[in-house]
Amino acid sequence: MENHNVFAGAFVDRNGERRKDPDWIKDASQSDGSRFVPIWGEQCLVGGDPPHMVMLERRQIEPFVRDPDELIFLGLFHDRPAFAFAIDGNVEAPLSELGEFHDLRFLGTVLAPDEANLAAHARALVIWHRTQTYCGICGSAARPEAGGNSRQCANADCGHILFPRVDPAIIVLVANGERCLLGRQPGWPEGRYSTVAGFVEPGESLEDAVRREVFEETNVHVGKVTYHSSQPWPFPSSIMLGFVAEATSDGIVLNDGELEDARWFTRKELRSGFPKLPFRVSIARRLVEHWIENQN
Repeated sequence: MENHNVFAGAFVDRNGERRKDPDWIKDASQSDGSRFVPIWGEQCLVGGDPPHMVMLERRQIEPFVRDPDELIFLGLFHDRPAFAFAIDGNVEAPLSELGEFHDLRFLGTVLAPDEANLAAHARALVIWHRTQTYCGICGSAARPEAGGNSRQCANADCGHILFPRVDPAIIVLVANGERCLLGRQPGWPEGRYSTVAGFVEPGESLEDAVRREVFEETNVHVGKVTYHSSQPWPFPSSIMLGFVAEATSDGIVLNDGELEDARWFTRKELRSGFPKLPFRVSIARRLVEHWIENQN
């Protein structure tokens, strides 16, 4: 497997053409060969040691799925049709005989890459459906369409189609010679620092977003910006676009108050145990480690 960021990787054949075939979707959703991913609230079901995703057979989902339209077609996973479905997070955790439900941030550190990718995909779509029950144009109810990969306004005079939203955010390792710039937010674990990040604004390029966010948070000016990699971040619906950038100034001022501290760190300091580095599940950690390992 390629060295993907956690949650990334094209492990699911999304099979976009199948979404347009309601008869195929119906048959697949009723097939004994299909597999179903339960999302309880915002958590995913895992079992075993080491943990692995628990995927259900069709007969096992009957107590939870009242309407077949509630099933969300994810694609083909290991050549089997895979669907996600929601379980009300206000009820007691079900399926305890099969495993336990856990938060995706934890699961990203223990699941195999393909399962982490599938879990992120399933969780993101389940949460999107929960928050998009009404049409944003006319206010009428919106129903699932295309195997749960879109929703459509039920008002025949409107018919507006809603697609899952993904919010682009930049995340950047800023370097200045033998030092890199890291900051910390209030409420983080003591001693933890990470890379600068922020959402892209309307009418803004990714490179412009990098320069703006770094200046707004630290007062540091950035010149050259180089793309590194990206990471799906379904908390609830972001895509993190990772960059490495070269600083053209080094004076730090916390302009917008989002950070409680920001500092320049050398590679030696980052290897010493202080600061604490970002969690391994995040692209921020990969950006920092990439900089530490590449001294040219």
